[in-house]
Amino acid sequence: MSHDLLIGIHAVEAGLNYDAGNIVELYVESGAHNARLKELSDRARDLGIKPHARDRAALDRMTGGARHQGVVARYNAPPPRSDAELPKIVEEAGASALFLVLDGVTDPHNLGACLRSAEAAGVAAVIVPKDRAVGVTPTVRRASAGAADRVPLVAATNLARALKALKDAGVWLVGLVGDIDTSFYSIDLKGPIAIVLGSEGEGMRRLTREACDFVAKIPMRGGVESLNVSVATGIALFETLRQRGV
Repeated sequence: MSHDLLIGIHAVEAGLNYDAGNIVELYVESGAHNARLKELSDRARDLGIKPHARDRAALDRMTGGARHQGVVARYNAPPPRSDAELPKIVEEAGASALFLVLDGVTDPHNLGACLRSAEAAGVAAVIVPKDRAVGVTPTVRRASAGAADRVPLVAATNLARALKALKDAGVWLVGLVGDIDTSFYSIDLKGPIAIVLGSEGEGMRRLTREACDFVAKIPMRGGVESLNVSVATGIALFETLRQRGV
């Protein structure tokens, strides 16, 4: 049976802290003098997981040459949440619910960075299309610094239907685009909100944009046409928190 990999100190630490029951095996670089690796090994033993010593070359082979920092775990990753669960997730999130919708992000580093910002901002769930988008890969987990296993991820079979479910549950959809004069900072973000962003290249799809209650841009002074999606995500989420007095 194949498993996902947790690669690197942050990803393995998050797995041990939040989902240790799904860690199948743990491998630590033999002979490495690193206090963090010793802490992870001790933590794993406390949880009943025996660390296995492997040399650096073996870890390199296991991870395809990824930057593993001397620690790798085989992980039985839980599946993403279903869009059918959205009404319940909204209800549990309450009056100040904050969601992030990513319409077709395909770069794993971008998704990982978005998940990291989402976790830091207290996002109730990140919603992505099931197809035509990157899933939660080892690279995503590493880029997210463990946030990929702490933020609920909803993989929507039909994104337009998922957006309608959010709206029906009382969530306002605010889309970020570049071809409009309305400033994102002028929008009231204090109620139940979903921030919606498009893909790295083509941006938001037409049906996604039409589903938004508001569309706005992040004002920029320089000559670049757009921001990286993970940068825009961070700006939008923390402007929302600023308006809410967090």
